[in-house]
Amino acid sequence: MIPPEASMANNYTMDRKLRDGASHRLPATYQTTHSGITKIARLSAALALAILVVLSLSDLSALSWTTSPRWPPTNAAHPLGTSKDTRKKEEAEFNWANITPSPPPIQWQPCYDDELDCARLDLPMDWQQEEATNGSASVRRVILAIIRLRAAVPSNSPDYRGPVIFNPGGPGGSGIWSLRDHGKDLQTIVGTNHDIISWDPRGIGASTPRVDCWASAQDRVYWDLQDPGVIDAHEGTVYDAFARAAAYSQVCERNLEESGILEHSSTAYHARDLLAILEAMGEEKLKYWGFSYGTVLGGTFAAMYPDRVERMVNDGNVDYEDWYNGTYIKFAHDTDKVMEAFYTFCHSAGPDRCAFHASSPLAIKSRLDALLTKLRTHPILVPQGQSPFSDPTEPYRVPSLVTYSHIRRMLSAAFYQPILHFPQIARVLSSLEAGDALPYHHYTLSDSPPAAPPSPTTCQVDGDDPLQPPPFIFFEEIGNPDVSLAVACSDAAPFTSTPHDYALYAQTLLNISQAAGAVQASIRLSCAGRTVRPRWEPFNSSSLEVFKDVQTAHPVLFINNEFDNVTPLISARNNAKGFRGARVVVQRRSWGHTSLAAPSVCMARMVRGYFQGEEVPEEGRECWGDVVPFGPDVEEVTAESDMDGEEDLELRKAVWRLARRGRRMYGVL
Repeated sequence: MIPPEASMANNYTMDRKLRDGASHRLPATYQTTHSGITKIARLSAALALAILVVLSLSDLSALSWTTSPRWPPTNAAHPLGTSKDTRKKEEAEFNWANITPSPPPIQWQPCYDDELDCARLDLPMDWQQEEATNGSASVRRVILAIIRLRAAVPSNSPDYRGPVIFNPGGPGGSGIWSLRDHGKDLQTIVGTNHDIISWDPRGIGASTPRVDCWASAQDRVYWDLQDPGVIDAHEGTVYDAFARAAAYSQVCERNLEESGILEHSSTAYHARDLLAILEAMGEEKLKYWGFSYGTVLGGTFAAMYPDRVERMVNDGNVDYEDWYNGTYIKFAHDTDKVMEAFYTFCHSAGPDRCAFHASSPLAIKSRLDALLTKLRTHPILVPQGQSPFSDPTEPYRVPSLVTYSHIRRMLSAAFYQPILHFPQIARVLSSLEAGDALPYHHYTLSDSPPAAPPSPTTCQVDGDDPLQPPPFIFFEEIGNPDVSLAVACSDAAPFTSTPHDYALYAQTLLNISQAAGAVQASIRLSCAGRTVRPRWEPFNSSSLEVFKDVQTAHPVLFINNEFDNVTPLISARNNAKGFRGARVVVQRRSWGHTSLAAPSVCMARMVRGYFQGEEVPEEGRECWGDVVPFGPDVEEVTAESDMDGEEDLELRKAVWRLARRGRRMYGVL
């Protein structure tokens, strides 16, 4: 999410000593004062990734994705269970440009495989002025790419319950990619008598015009190569980051001025687009599941169109006031609790399951503190000629360093999915302690970057129709970081901080979260230098009363892990207070971002019941996670679940598949 999707998870249930260890204070001074050449593109991407650790999904540093691998790990599941070869064949045979955009109603066409339909919906860019002054259609349009996974029953069946629309978060996440990647498992949870719908919001993926701040892929790579590191890496880095953010903002506004898309990127526009999609499908009311930033979009839709809400699940909740005020403090509330879970469960799991094991949780923390302290002054070198992959024919052409900033970002990204990532992180840390950085590169660059296509996938070629999608939509195009910042900065109050003000904010965030404050401080900084304001901003610091006492057509269900690293439980409770009859269901003993990170058959059963027509759960209802970090793997859990009924068994398999998917962070949060 570039929008810092709420707060980071701090688990204060551990021994106080675990929170009082090595200080992570800023230096004292902070407190006082398309690419046409395939070969070049491939080499540039490889260099960028060798020097930077890019996310996943899930995280953002100094205005670029830098917290987890950009490419899917080798064990990533492929969309709808297809093989990699089948996927490539489907992508080669399907081209979004072959779908003619149309005004409502939606015109579905088969795409990718025999379970999916796609459409391109022609809508006004400016919902405040749908018609030009002369009465003709507005010149500026957006074309939204929409995808549908059909229900297992026909639409005329009495068992058919209509569409459930989901947003994967970000902002900036691609709904097309997300549905193809894990839409089948979401459908298993809500019920196969629902269609599953998602879309690429304006500016993203196959929707046009795109938000691309850089004129070419090479420009973006070269910019990323100048990354100064996390804000507490060295003396003065915080000021470098501030200047860098302002420079990025200027480039973005200059390159996107002609399209006008930046002025029409606030969440209010996305909510109105969502209503248009709903109506174009012939539906009166919305069934919706929003993740992370998707909870901001869901809450905004519910506040704007409360009578249109039939069912809404907000999962991993961003605090609305924190988001629209642009303060970005509350999201870090629980981050360190996730870090503490690493120490606790690594110790209890023993050395066979945790390679970074020590005699106590505190001893594990001390090992990590010592490693990070050493990396500040002694980065680890991967010499030229060594290979980051198993193929010895692809060695590094230049030496590579693993720095303090790399490891801080790696840890921050791992907090999103502790069950998936903590065992791998433990092995990486143990190897780094011994001076071996190759496991780090195996982990962060687990698949080679894809070869650049002969024509751009994310940039417009001079003379091209800006409303035509890129010629290829790649599996790796999971989201657009430029959209993340465009939405976050449109929603937030104008950024007026000086470098000194920002340094004080960064120190405050470091005091809240030692584990990830240095990484996540970049979220607020992303709007430095922005001058373009949205033409439509119904929600700001002076109008947040709209989120109070909202009467939706059906009560909203807020669900949250007990310990979420960027969307803390308290944010779900704060948001729910503004909606009459809303319920908060806590997934206890669960760590990570959204319910997808921590499998729970109980929570899946509750979500299914809600979408199948049940009322919201009674007050105080809770669920529990099925496994803890460093716990049994999926095979062991499945073997222990032989007593499950058929329904619970299919839910268990779905939530485990979701938890084991390596999701990249594509947004602020």
